[in-house]
Amino acid sequence: MSTSSKVTKVEYYEFLGVSRDCSDQELKTAYRRLAMQFHPDRNPDNPEAEEKFKQASEAYQVLSDPQKRAAYDRYGHAGVSGGGGSGFEGFTNADVGDIFGDFFGEMFNMGGGRRNGRQQRGRDIRYDLSLEFEEAVFGKQTEIQIRRAEVCVECRGTGAPAGRGPETCQQCAGRGQVRYQQGFFSIARTCPICNGAGQVITHPCLQCNGAGLTDRRHTINVSVPAGVEDGTRIRYQAEGDAGRAGGPKGDLYVVLSVKPHEFFERDGNDLHCVVFVSFPQVALGDEIQVPTLEGDTTLRLHEGTQSGKEFRLRGKGVPHLNEHGRGDLVVQVVVQTPKKFTKAQRDLLRQLGETMHIESKPTSRSLLGKMKDLFS
Repeated sequence: MSTSSKVTKVEYYEFLGVSRDCSDQELKTAYRRLAMQFHPDRNPDNPEAEEKFKQASEAYQVLSDPQKRAAYDRYGHAGVSGGGGSGFEGFTNADVGDIFGDFFGEMFNMGGGRRNGRQQRGRDIRYDLSLEFEEAVFGKQTEIQIRRAEVCVECRGTGAPAGRGPETCQQCAGRGQVRYQQGFFSIARTCPICNGAGQVITHPCLQCNGAGLTDRRHTINVSVPAGVEDGTRIRYQAEGDAGRAGGPKGDLYVVLSVKPHEFFERDGNDLHCVVFVSFPQVALGDEIQVPTLEGDTTLRLHEGTQSGKEFRLRGKGVPHLNEHGRGDLVVQVVVQTPKKFTKAQRDLLRQLGETMHIESKPTSRSLLGKMKDLFS
């Protein structure tokens, strides 16, 4: 008598512990719980646990298929057993492999072949470079020191001394995987000896201890273009860590941090600053010196200039990154009122006030804007 004929048929919903109207997610969660509980690897040499694992897999295989589930709901086991056998008819090893692989493929590396040697891409490196405000505006050439993994000069990256290269792994015969038989299906696992490489180093290089890479200091010439902003990343391809076993190098990312300026504020490619002036200067007009990143320049204030007025100096801002042209410098003039006056100054201000008749009353911001336009 076959083993399958001794199997006691179970009610699928009851065995999985779900209701007959359960959702697909509830069904999957219930199966995952039982599969983990009764998995043969967790219960070695336990036929009862292995049998329960098979029953859970059978139940999930049927109930996760809409057509099979409908047939089972209507006819019971007869609707899915193809003639009323043991309850495993129509349930093949391939079905178990598919279900098992969905939940445990990553854990046991099922379905994969040997890894592609030991080649690995090198790690990317980040370097933080601090810049003065002017250096970010006009650009800078500098050198930086980094530490990166490079191919060992003693073993040339093999991890083994000259003349004694890696040897074929005896555990997996160079396949990178070992297979274990569990009941009627087999499990493929990454070889624990060679970690899937298929080769082992029995005599490691004394310089790199078998890693094939050594840590070294390296100098990089960094060219900061004019117009960069805070947080800009400059990528230097293949200037990162060397790859393992001939793998490609990683990249170097130089991340720029720009210090704030004493009085300039940046808005895209434009610069903004505030210049304080006196009431007579804006009332009668004057020529004042305003700062730029390239030295002072003359700004003409017309008679009757209002406090808060902005003047735009074309081409005095930040160069466009990797393009021609520059932004502007926006200068805002603000009237500064002294906190203390002499007696003579007070007398003069009173005389001036008596000749000026400006009614103090509230007005809306929109009307104030129209008035400013009219005076300007």
